[in-house]
Amino acid sequence: MIDALQNTWHNGSWTQGDSPPQTDAEGLQNALYSLSRPFVLVDWNGQPAAAKGGSLTIELSGNRKDFGAPRDSAVSGVRYPVLAFTPSLPPENMGDPEFKKRYNLRYAYVGGAMANGITSTAMVEAMGKAGMMGFYGAAGLTLAEVEKAIDEVQRKLGDSPYGFNLIHSPGDLDLEDALTGLYIKQGIRKVCASAYLNLTPALVRYRVSGIYQDGRGNIVCPNQVVAKVSREEVAQRFFSPPPEKFLMQLLEEKTLTREQVDLARHIPMADSLTAEADSGGHTDNRPAISLLPTLIALRNEMVKTHLYPQSIPVGLGGGIGTPQAAAAAFSMGAAYILTGSVNQACVEAGTSEAVRRLLAEARQADVAMAPAADMFEMGVKVQVLKRGTMFAQRAAKLYELYTSHDRLEDIPEKHRIQLERDVFKCSLDDEWQQTKAFFLQRDPRQVDRAEQDPRHKMALVFRSYLGQSSRWATTGRPDRKMDYQIWCGPTMGAFNAWVLGSFLEKPENRDTITIAMNLLFGACILTRANWMRCQGVALPPNMDAYSPLPLNAIVKYMQ
Repeated sequence: MIDALQNTWHNGSWTQGDSPPQTDAEGLQNALYSLSRPFVLVDWNGQPAAAKGGSLTIELSGNRKDFGAPRDSAVSGVRYPVLAFTPSLPPENMGDPEFKKRYNLRYAYVGGAMANGITSTAMVEAMGKAGMMGFYGAAGLTLAEVEKAIDEVQRKLGDSPYGFNLIHSPGDLDLEDALTGLYIKQGIRKVCASAYLNLTPALVRYRVSGIYQDGRGNIVCPNQVVAKVSREEVAQRFFSPPPEKFLMQLLEEKTLTREQVDLARHIPMADSLTAEADSGGHTDNRPAISLLPTLIALRNEMVKTHLYPQSIPVGLGGGIGTPQAAAAAFSMGAAYILTGSVNQACVEAGTSEAVRRLLAEARQADVAMAPAADMFEMGVKVQVLKRGTMFAQRAAKLYELYTSHDRLEDIPEKHRIQLERDVFKCSLDDEWQQTKAFFLQRDPRQVDRAEQDPRHKMALVFRSYLGQSSRWATTGRPDRKMDYQIWCGPTMGAFNAWVLGSFLEKPENRDTITIAMNLLFGACILTRANWMRCQGVALPPNMDAYSPLPLNAIVKYMQ
């Protein structure tokens, strides 16, 4: 029973049309779920009822406003008091309209770029065709692998939205520069810039490449950057124009003309920015509820300071694994939401069946921080799944040994035996030979440095385990199951708790678009339910909850 039958809404009334109002639980739920239509709750002879058809009258400051219903013609009759009203709210209305227009999207929904191709071409294709945007997980792959993925995505998606990842590589700036050159050459117009601590010449080169002024005097940047950051100081760099020193460098290299340099001084480094909260992979474990408002406020300040003609959409990623989280993000002002961990458990993800099953069993506490392979010496960490794997503990031990010893030879025999038996499965000398062979092909300068610096040699050997562990996971290598590095945030556990008992509980039923539409559809329902509460109406039990629905059922409700 509705608790606030006497609190009518804005002196509103509803006149019945051809159809009587719905008083049963199913009728109320159907009205709430029919997102393309307004939801009008009326007092029908002392019972809460969902209006169907008819006409709605609202009196504001003595002026009466009538809203006719499109399906049933209103007839003169008794008017019933309106308890609460919410407008239509289809999923495509969530988020920032400018963001969706800028990237040609139907939905304000982005699939984060999970490294090693975990965000696969199949996942990017599915999202693009559905009116969302996915970023291919190029980090950790060779240029040849990325180029192959570019060819496939461009062939299948054409003008549909898609993007590729550009990850900060402080230990291999040449690779970052080469990847930038590949993106420019292949016409990749959207990148997700992730894990950046500082801007780099390569990122600036990508951003301003091809910049020009159109006939109306507008500055046009063909290449769009969607930054992903966790810190205010990093966000400020992306909200600012490109650093002058990098622009001068590009001018000297004849990559830019003097006119293009002048134009570049009036644009932000990022077209959009994702506030990355407590996510899987590289993360500062920031709480979304404080991070997002802070970065939105910073954005407003920077847009005003630099007199940008357009704002910079700020979205939220990290922790988006339930409709409640999606609804909260949009209600806090997120221009879009970005998902990661939950996508890794999808059938399109470029990972192994073994990993998908481990993720489907994860709970919120089944995660831990571990040293990152790409920034090992800096002490940077990534968030990983600890359930069913020993990776987090073994990686932490490697970093402990690295910080307490100057060379491999200084490691006590007891620890050496453990490393050779449990971690490397071979002697440290043999592991160095394998590591050396890898870097002689990838970056011979690392070998030269290691032969002069024993501590760097130790770091390369330890990094070899960290780097290979993620590949063992994606390929599902059975003899290395206890060493799988699976990037995962606590939201995976929240998602599993939400889908428990539903068809999405089984890993084989989890596809990218079904999950995405359930998050968006559910967020709309919960938002409308909250609007009812804000009008003083306590909904019947379970009407403010949402359980996963098959995609065809969602489509039917949206018609």
